[in-house]
Amino acid sequence: MSNILIIKHGSLGDIAQACGAIQDISENHKDDQIHLLTTKPYINLFKKNPHISNVILDKRLSKINLIYLYSLMRLIKKYNFSKIYDLQNSSRTSFYKKILFPKATSQIWSSTETTLPEGKTKKDFDNDSVLERFDYQLKNSGIETKYTTTPDFTWSSSDISDIKNFYELKKYIVLFPFCSPHLTTKKWPYYNDLISMINKKYESSYKVIVAPGPDEINEASKINALCILDNGKALDISQLSSLIKGSSFVVANDTGPAHMTAHLGAKGITLFGSHTTAHKVSIERENFKAIQVSDLSKLSAEKVFEKLSNVIS
Repeated sequence: MSNILIIKHGSLGDIAQACGAIQDISENHKDDQIHLLTTKPYINLFKKNPHISNVILDKRLSKINLIYLYSLMRLIKKYNFSKIYDLQNSSRTSFYKKILFPKATSQIWSSTETTLPEGKTKKDFDNDSVLERFDYQLKNSGIETKYTTTPDFTWSSSDISDIKNFYELKKYIVLFPFCSPHLTTKKWPYYNDLISMINKKYESSYKVIVAPGPDEINEASKINALCILDNGKALDISQLSSLIKGSSFVVANDTGPAHMTAHLGAKGITLFGSHTTAHKVSIERENFKAIQVSDLSKLSAEKVFEKLSNVIS
C-alpha cells in the first residue's frame, strides 16, 4: 500500500469542481491511502469526502517563513508519498514541487506544468475549461477518468431539517446576490427587482431566501428576502450544500455557491458579465445554465425572471 497526495487549497467553487478528479484518483488507487492537503476553511468538509483517507492542513503562511515551511515539508516527507496530484496548479504548489521534488516528472508529480500538451504554454493551457484541464492532466498521469468532467458534490451535504423547520422551508428559491468586495464586476444589481416579480407571480407558493456568508450578513439586510442563518451565524459549507440541493431554483452571481449548485445537480442559473466565460469555468450542467452578457448592469430583471419562470412554472 502506498501513500498518495492530492493538493487542493480552494476556493469554494474550485473545491466543488475538483470532486470528480478526486474520485477518479481514488478509484485508480484502490489499494492506496489517499491524503489531501488543503487549507483551514475546507478541513472539516474534506473529512466527509468518502474518497479521502486523511486530510492535512496547510496554513499557507508566507513562503519566507522558513520555520513553517520546514515543518510542512518535513510532514509531507514523512508520508513518503509515491505520487502527488497537484489540482491547485498555483505558483505556491509549483514552489512546493521545486523544493520537494525538483526533478520529478509527471510519473511522480502530476500538475499542469508536468503534463502540458506539446507546444502549449501553461498560459495557453489555462484558457481551456477547468474540467477539460483536469481531465487532460489526469489522463496524462495514467489515470482513467470517469468522473472528472462530471463532478458530484452531494457528499458534502449534512442534515439541516432543524433549520428548514425553523424557517418553514418547503418550496423555496435561493438567491446569491453577493460577491467578493474586489470582484464587483461579478455582481448583478437587480435582485430586489427579481424578488418583486417572483412574489407578484407566485405569491406564497415559494419563499425567496438568501444564505449569506459570515462577511455578508449585514449586506443581506439590503435584499428583500428571508435570510437563513444557524443561530445567528452563517451556514457552514455542508449546511449550505443541503439548502441548495433542496431548493426549487437558484439564481447566483459567479461565485462559490453557483459552482456548488452546478455540481449538486440543482436547478438554477448563474449570471456572467465580461470577467470570464461560463465555458472556461465549466459551470453549465444539465440543470444549471448561465446567462452571459457583456455588462451585468444591462441584464434586466425581466430576462432573468423569464428564465426562472420557464423552469419552475
